[in-house]
Amino acid sequence: MASGIRAEVKIDDPTDCIVTQAAAETSGRVHSVSKSTNPSTPERVTVEFMLEAEIEPDEFDVDAKLSAIFSYGSSTVYRFERDLDHGCPCACIERFDCPPVDVRAHGASLYLTFHAPDMTHLQTVIGALRERYATLDVQRLLQSQQEHTEQNLVFVDRNTLTDRQAEVLETAHRMGYFEHPKRANAGEVADELGITGTTLTEHLAAAQTKLLNAILDHE
Repeated sequence: MASGIRAEVKIDDPTDCIVTQAAAETSGRVHSVSKSTNPSTPERVTVEFMLEAEIEPDEFDVDAKLSAIFSYGSSTVYRFERDLDHGCPCACIERFDCPPVDVRAHGASLYLTFHAPDMTHLQTVIGALRERYATLDVQRLLQSQQEHTEQNLVFVDRNTLTDRQAEVLETAHRMGYFEHPKRANAGEVADELGITGTTLTEHLAAAQTKLLNAILDHE
C-alpha cells in the first residue's frame, strides 16, 4: 500500500513566479497551468495558464513575454517561455522529483499541490521551499489511504502563535494544566508566568483557537 503524502502549500508574493505576477497585476485568478519541453530545445520550458480577471492589460509588467493564445469569454489563456532552471517555486519542487500536480494563483498568492513519497521526503521539500520563501504556509497534508481509512495529516505552523502565546501554552503544558486531573490550576500557571489569571485565560484562548483552526479547518 502506498504511503505517500499529498501536500498543498501557499506562498505569498513569490517574486520569481511569472504566473503569480500576472495574477497579482490584474487582481485575478490563475489556474489550468501546464508546461511542455521541446526535445530540440530541452533547456527551455513553455508554460500556459488561464487567467480570469475583470480587466487585462494590453501588456503585462512581468518577467516574461506573455502571448494571449485563446479566449474563453472572461478568461484568457496565456503562454510564455522560461529557462528550465528558472528557479521558480515549481522548479524548486521538481528538483526533488515531485512534479506539481496543481498550480493556482489568487492575486499575489500562489498555491501548489504535489505528492511526496514519505514524510522525510516531504520535510526535505518543505525545508528547501522555506529557505527561498519566508512566506510559505503549509495549507494541508493528506496521507494515502491505509486500510480503507483516509487519514488527514495536519501541519501546524508555530509561527501563527505570538512569542507570548507560545510561552503561555508551553508553560501550562509543562505544569500539567491540561492533564486530568490537573497537576496545576490556572492561578499557579499565572503565578509562574508573572501574569494575572485573566491574562492567562486570554492567551490560552487565543493560542488554542489558532491551533484548532489549523487542525479542524479542511476547506
